[in-house]
Amino acid sequence: MSEGLRRLFQLGVVFAVAFAAVYFIRNGSDGVRRLFGGAPPAHRPESFTLPQKAPLELGEVELLSRLNDEYARLTSAVVPSVVSIDTTGIRNERLLDGLGRQFIRPVPTQGQGSGVIVTHEGHVVTNYHVIRGQQQLQVTLHSQEVYPATLIGEDPLLDIAVLKIEGEGDFQPLKLGDSGQVRRGQLVFAVGNPFGLGETVTQGIISALERSLSDTQPGLIQTDAAINPGNSGGPLVNLQGEIIGINSAIYRPDDRVKSGFQGVGFSIPSNDVRGALQAILERGRPIRGFLGVRMLDLDLDPRFRRRIGYAGPGARVMSVGEASPAEKAGLRADDVVVRYDGEPINSIAELFTLVQRSRVGETVEIEIWRDGQQQTVRATIEEARPEEAAPEEEGGAEPAVQLSPLEILRRVGLVTRKSGSGAGVVVEEILPDSISAGKVIVGDRIVGINGTPVVSVADFERQLAASAPAQATALQVLRGGQRRRVTLPSLPRDD
Repeated sequence: MSEGLRRLFQLGVVFAVAFAAVYFIRNGSDGVRRLFGGAPPAHRPESFTLPQKAPLELGEVELLSRLNDEYARLTSAVVPSVVSIDTTGIRNERLLDGLGRQFIRPVPTQGQGSGVIVTHEGHVVTNYHVIRGQQQLQVTLHSQEVYPATLIGEDPLLDIAVLKIEGEGDFQPLKLGDSGQVRRGQLVFAVGNPFGLGETVTQGIISALERSLSDTQPGLIQTDAAINPGNSGGPLVNLQGEIIGINSAIYRPDDRVKSGFQGVGFSIPSNDVRGALQAILERGRPIRGFLGVRMLDLDLDPRFRRRIGYAGPGARVMSVGEASPAEKAGLRADDVVVRYDGEPINSIAELFTLVQRSRVGETVEIEIWRDGQQQTVRATIEEARPEEAAPEEEGGAEPAVQLSPLEILRRVGLVTRKSGSGAGVVVEEILPDSISAGKVIVGDRIVGINGTPVVSVADFERQLAASAPAQATALQVLRGGQRRRVTLPSLPRDD
């Protein structure tokens, strides 16, 4: 054998021995059996003993055991009244072709939310933003029965809509409780249909009362019970299973971050819901009180404070409407409203919330500061017409200008995107030399225009294009977690 062949043979032997050693180390005796076709060994049963006794007897945690049973009993009583709402519709999308010409393209839309049955006849309360702009509504009951639904009426300012289930099902309604009896720290349960998974129940407490996301919406109930996408329109219930609120919104510190629930949710108080529900069922529309004044927060006019010698809270009357309840009561410009029907006034938002909640025909006492002393007048509240439903502040209408919608939006100068946390749009860019420059900042979240909620970019642009040429436009803005009102002047007339 030549020297080359011998070395090749030795190398092959070394390789074979090394391979066999590695194979045996990794596979052991099972590998040898597999290599030579042997049968695997029979499984040898392991000995084991499972515990047969719980760490604690129920008698040792009697309170928790009873609480557990009561939670389950409450859930089983409430969940059958909660429904899932599926919506479909068509929205018009404005586009430009290569020549700069505008055209409209219809785009199908779908949505999903929750609702709660509140009458034996099958009336359902949900959020207005759940059904807004949708042509077809479908309700799925707890029993998985599916029915079409009809919109009976809506209250955009309150964010409430009332539907009627078109069917003869066995409807199980929930009672509307008294939200005026709600206390901080009280246990509550939020029920809804998040993510389309079916009914879910989350538990929490009442964190605060009279919270506002805009200065036209009555104070909301704040809770740390988890409210997730799809929970909108579902009920917030107390320990008796009564509705004390309709889940409406959640708070996120930064709309640019797709974070989840932050432990801050908001519900519309049941007393406000009851009033809107009864008005819609009886008259087909919401009914709100009307006083007829234009107001300004005192904190915005420190010179006026010094001039009248008043340092306390309140809201300044800027003007009084002709033949309005305020004029009939004797209110006049530069009066400071200190109390309304016994409730202290710290801002115009609080005042208009109380006015809107007042019953039409009710006579209320209004305490004012005038001529260096406190006085009391009595006003009889009238019904607000639709154009009067939103709070009135300083600023009047300007002559309208005739512009295309695109030119109007360009002059207003706001480039926005959809908010990641529900209703509203977020400002991404402000065009220089526009009427928004210096008033709105990038990152502002605009949730309403002239008291009407904003639910999408298209909706925002439509409302803005209709308002800006004709009048001063009031934007309801969330900035740094604080509610603000920003008023844009009407577009100037072209000379």
